[in-house]
Amino acid sequence: MRMRLGLSRRTVRSRFTALYGAVFLLSGGGLLAIVAVMVSGGTRTSEAAPARPPASGWTAESQTRIHQLQDQLAQVHAAQSRQLLTASLIALGVMAVASVVLGRLVAGRVLRPLRTVTAATRRITAENLHERLAVPGPADEVKDLADTIDELLERLEGAFAAQRRFVADASHELRTPLATMRASLDVAVAKPEPVPAQTTALAGRLRTELDQVDRLLEGFLVLARTQHGDLPDHTTLSLGPVVSEALAARAADIAAKGLTVDETAGRDDVPLRGSRTLLRRMVDNVIDNAIAHNHDGGWIRVATEADGATAHLVVDTGGPVLDARQVAELAQPFRRLGADRTGSGSGLGLSIVASIAAAHGGELDLRARPEGGLRVRISLPVHTAAGVPS
Repeated sequence: MRMRLGLSRRTVRSRFTALYGAVFLLSGGGLLAIVAVMVSGGTRTSEAAPARPPASGWTAESQTRIHQLQDQLAQVHAAQSRQLLTASLIALGVMAVASVVLGRLVAGRVLRPLRTVTAATRRITAENLHERLAVPGPADEVKDLADTIDELLERLEGAFAAQRRFVADASHELRTPLATMRASLDVAVAKPEPVPAQTTALAGRLRTELDQVDRLLEGFLVLARTQHGDLPDHTTLSLGPVVSEALAARAADIAAKGLTVDETAGRDDVPLRGSRTLLRRMVDNVIDNAIAHNHDGGWIRVATEADGATAHLVVDTGGPVLDARQVAELAQPFRRLGADRTGSGSGLGLSIVASIAAAHGGELDLRARPEGGLRVRISLPVHTAAGVPS
C-alpha cells in the first residue's frame, strides 16, 4: 500500500514537471517563431529593395562596386540571421532542460505540504486517534484538506470510544444475569429431595454453556481494555517463566491428549515490559489454542528468542495442511478453521492475542506450515533494563 502511494506521488510530480516543461517549450517555441518571422521578413525586405539609380557621372565600375557591396551586405545579414536562429535554438534546448529541472523542483515544493499531510495521516492509527495534523499556515487548499482530515479523525475517535465503552458496559451488565442463572441452577440441584437425573444432566450442560458465555464476555472485556490502551499492573517480567507456568498449568490437558511438548532452552533471557496480567493472558491463549486444536498424540513446539531489540514467541503445532488465506484471518474475532474448530472456544483467543501484542508495540503473525499444522509467532519489543524480575 505504501509503495502504491509513493508511486502515485511521484507520478503527480512527474506530471507537474512535464506540464511546466511543456508550457515553457510552447512559450519558447512561439517566441522563436516570432523572431524567425521578423528575421526572414527583414532579409526579404533587404533583398527586394531596388537599387538606387546611379548619379550622373558615375562610371560602370562604380556601379558594379555598389552591387558587390550590396551582395556582401545581404550575405552578412543572412549569415547573422542563421547564427541568430541557431543560437536561439541552442538556447531553447538549454532552457528546456533547465525548465524541466526547475519544474521538478517547483513541483516538489508545491507537493511538499501534501507529503507532510500524508505522512502525518499514515502515522495515526486506531491506537492514537487523539493525535491531529494541526497543519499551520494560511487558509489555502492544503490547510482545508488537513482541517477536514482532523475533523474526520475526531469523529472516528468518538466512534471508537463509543464502541469500546459499549462493549465494556455490555460485558459488565451481562455478568449479573449470568451469575443469577448460575445461582438458580445451584439452588435447583441442591434441593433436599432427590433430583431427577435428567435435571442434573441439564444443569451440567447449562453450566457449561454459562461458562462459555462467561469466557466470551471476559474476552470482550480484554479486547475493550487493550484497544482502549488500558494496561493494568505495568511491570517488567521474563517471558520464559510465563511460558513455563502456562504449560505447567495445562499439564493435565496435555497428558489427556497425549501431546508431546518440545521447549527450547534459553527462554529466561527475554525480558518484556508491559502488563503482567495481559501478557500472561496472551501466552495462555496461545498455549490453549495449540492444545485445543491439536489431534490426539500430536506435538507442540514452543520457542522464544531475542533478535536484537525484538523478542519472538513461536508456537508450532502439527496437523493437516491448512489454507494460508484462512489462517491469515484467524486473528479476527470469531474466525475458525474447518468443522473441527466449530464450537470450540469463544472464537476470540487469537484476536485477543493480536490485540494484546499490538497494545505492547508488537504484532501477531500466523502462518500455515507447509508440512501441515500452524505456526503462531508473536513479536514484542525487548526491555533492555537490568534486573528483570521473573
